[in-house]
Amino acid sequence: MPKWLKVYLSGVLMGAADVVPGVSGGTIAFILGIYDRLIAALSGVNKQSVMYLLTGNVVALWRHFDGAFLLPLGAGILSSIFLIAGLITHLLDSYPSFLWSFFFGLILSSAYFLIQEIQGFSARHLGVMVIGAIIGASLSLLVPTQFNTSMLMVFASGMIAICAMILPGISGSFLLLMMGMYGFVLSAVKGLDITIIMVFAAGALVGLLSFSKVLNYLLTHARSMTLALLTGIMLGALVKVWPWKVTDTWSQVGSKVVPLEEHLILPWQQTSFYWLNDLLFPIIFMSIGFLSVIFISRLFANKSVS
Repeated sequence: MPKWLKVYLSGVLMGAADVVPGVSGGTIAFILGIYDRLIAALSGVNKQSVMYLLTGNVVALWRHFDGAFLLPLGAGILSSIFLIAGLITHLLDSYPSFLWSFFFGLILSSAYFLIQEIQGFSARHLGVMVIGAIIGASLSLLVPTQFNTSMLMVFASGMIAICAMILPGISGSFLLLMMGMYGFVLSAVKGLDITIIMVFAAGALVGLLSFSKVLNYLLTHARSMTLALLTGIMLGALVKVWPWKVTDTWSQVGSKVVPLEEHLILPWQQTSFYWLNDLLFPIIFMSIGFLSVIFISRLFANKSVS
């Protein structure tokens, strides 16, 4: 398989994850072994890149930003969002417990992989991981609110959402849902409202170029602690993808009804519990998600896309 195709397919998987409130494209990037390269490429804005831009040195600018990597990855993310979003939405509507079970296993396995990358794991790393888990769980349990939809808010939501999308464990689409902007932005994309899309994209670009530099610095100078924090956030976010839950309140988002407040239950606490559909199948899909990380991590090993 050509390297560019592997990078493109990595983007497809990241885009599919970003569509689902509760799953992060950053998590997928970590599973695929491309997270460090992605952050390094996105954090390339500096004096040297500005010099290349002002002098019109396109070739050097392309290499500086790792264009051969970012272009197919970005194309994969965009094509996935527009083409696979409908499938993911259908699966969430028709088979929610099966899909959430798959994501639960996937995230649990990827968190295990991250722990393996922490050098000299100690009590300090465990403490940071616990803090991360509290942050991840708190964000996952926050009740969505409704802000105004001014252009400034659209710009700010683009910044916040894109920063979350590149953080493992934090879903950008879920944060949009929390801010009451998920349906507004989704409707703008479907209706091709160029003004809203451009303002949101501008915010996302600013967020990417600024926050990625912070992440790149942390991964370079405090890698173990940063990985411990991100692992904790991923584990805390498992609260959001727990397959067995009951929705207490709903909200109208465009033409869809989405859950606002939920509480977690055990499988056998469901109404009309049937062990095959409500316990065995979810566990099977959870196992598939867990094992798929092993398969994907080998297929899309870092050396294969570099």
